[in-house]
Amino acid sequence: MLLAPLNDKKFKIEHLLSSTSNLEDIKSFFVAKNTGKGLENYLKTLAEAEEHDRSNRTYLVRDKETNEIAAYFSLHTGAFTLKAPEQSEEDAEKYTVPSVELSNFAVNSAYRERHPEIKGLGELVFRRFIIPTVNYGAELFGIQAIHIYALPQDELLEHYSTFEFSRLPPEMEAYIHNHIKPAYDEGCIFMYQIL
Repeated sequence: MLLAPLNDKKFKIEHLLSSTSNLEDIKSFFVAKNTGKGLENYLKTLAEAEEHDRSNRTYLVRDKETNEIAAYFSLHTGAFTLKAPEQSEEDAEKYTVPSVELSNFAVNSAYRERHPEIKGLGELVFRRFIIPTVNYGAELFGIQAIHIYALPQDELLEHYSTFEFSRLPPEMEAYIHNHIKPAYDEGCIFMYQIL
């Protein structure tokens, strides 16, 4: 698989199917919060199949010393529509933004419990691994943004805003929800970040 090697002092990234042991290792991944159980289930039951049908790419973030899985994320291509900000709603021309969807992103609660000294792991993974991976893709083909469908929880939406994700005005958000939002993200909030 073509991917620029990404590392920092403590962590490294690897593609889910880069090693046969990865499929065994993900069985111990867990998310403590009930709202994150879907992310745990995805990794354990759907990620491999979506790798094979090329609908998603999943990456593991491992501790370089212990080889434990600290987090994972999945990416796939997409697009969304915006209106030119200087135009009124009735005159608005819409344009398509080529994007990558951060479709799954979770920190391993088992790793977090064993390493309480590591703070801000989610932000570290986002800034040192997710954004560079997306930017690497942007060097190969057109990508102008990254987007997510976040669970509609104030704490989570605020957390993603600290990662510089924004919400659209209500009428544009409704447009996206009616035209391109996947059914499995029903009830989630569209957020995006221009690269």
